[in-house]
Amino acid sequence: METVLDVRDLATHIATDAGTLRAVDGASLRIHAGEAVALVGESGCGKSMTALSILRLVRRPGRIVGGQALYRGEDLLALPEERMRDLRGARVSIVFQDPMTFLNPLMRVGDQIVEARRLRERLDHARARALAVEALRTVRIASPERVAASYPHQLSGGMRQRAMIAMAVLSRPDLLIADEPTTALDVTIQAQIMTLLAELRRELGSAMLLITHDLGLVAQFCDRVYVMYAGQIVEEAPVARLFAAPRHPYTRALLRSTLPVDRRIATFSAIEGQPPSLIAPPTGCRFAPRCPEALARCAREAPPVVAGEAGTSARCWLAAEVAHDAA
Repeated sequence: METVLDVRDLATHIATDAGTLRAVDGASLRIHAGEAVALVGESGCGKSMTALSILRLVRRPGRIVGGQALYRGEDLLALPEERMRDLRGARVSIVFQDPMTFLNPLMRVGDQIVEARRLRERLDHARARALAVEALRTVRIASPERVAASYPHQLSGGMRQRAMIAMAVLSRPDLLIADEPTTALDVTIQAQIMTLLAELRRELGSAMLLITHDLGLVAQFCDRVYVMYAGQIVEEAPVARLFAAPRHPYTRALLRSTLPVDRRIATFSAIEGQPPSLIAPPTGCRFAPRCPEALARCAREAPPVVAGEAGTSARCWLAAEVAHDAA
């Protein structure tokens, strides 16, 4: 399959008074044309920082310190800023989790949707407005002219998120990154937004990276999934395979901690303990202090990434032992 994005050993650090925080620490992932890939994990594990790093939107005191993010062979992390501006928003777009943080309260929504493209292509006012209205119509807004003329505070949370999606898909991007796109929305609106993203992905032929902690969304809308813990990717698998036979103890714990809607609450099990400090992470496996299956070596030695069948991998000593026994 054709690869759209190939992230290799991405590392992003944040300088703090207490020391250097390794927000993303050697993360690698790959997205093929037309597929939907999820990046999941607990809050604070580095998911959103991974997305910001790919698009070079990390703000100080954060800094990308290593790795590559190859978009169709071009390393986004090494491109001149002018070339990066051409790609960002046009070929690779992002939908942020909190529209009120990223929408300018003093600008009309329609102007914000087309601002980057208007500057890039020197569009006149009439053409820019027509594009904004068309983009809002694309995201199933019933009154696109009215919404284009509105300010963000005049819209509901769901409408603001649709406006953010309109901004992201305006130039028919090759890759759409959706960073927790349903945060702070009620359940009904969440379903509408995710259905919209799935429909737009198919219509545009775009690949999608969905960043979420909601495994239900992953099961319903994604093809493959990467599991992140403490700044590292600990498991990769096709979605059905991950839910049926997770290989990493953290993934198993994450699935057990998700409350099924069709089972009794007795099946629910929280993950004990706290995620490790990313300023001084454990020497060995980062999940070892919380892992009920940990071996003695897990606390001493960083585990290898063990490839498995059907496009799976796990960063785990247990997986390594299973693979060795099978061989």
